Order: sequence, then structure tokens, then C-alpha cells
Amino acid sequence: MKKRFLGKSKLKVSAIGLGCMGFSQSYPPYIPFGDAVNVIRGAYDLGVTFF
Repeated sequence: MKKRFLGKSKLKVSAIGLGCMGFSQSYPPYIPFGDAVNVIRGAYDLGVTFF
């Protein structure tokens, strides 16, 4: 997974991010909590560090 610096900070994050707002607000129907956790963990296992 490619990494990039976040803004002018020294924080390195993955070039691909995962938007998580829809898991709990704004975009019903919401997926079950356990499924949302599994999606986030799966993305992290694949190298995503920008949530």
C-alpha cells in the first residue's frame, strides 16, 4: 500500500482511505455494529490506515 504524508505533518497514512461515517449516521440503513468492525479490521489488515 502506498503511503502519503497527511498535510504538512509527519504523519504517514495510506494513499487509500476508508470513510466510516455511513456506518453509524447520515446514510441509513446502517449495517450491524459487528459487521462495521469487521470491515474496518479487514481494511486495516490490507494496509489502510486513513479512516
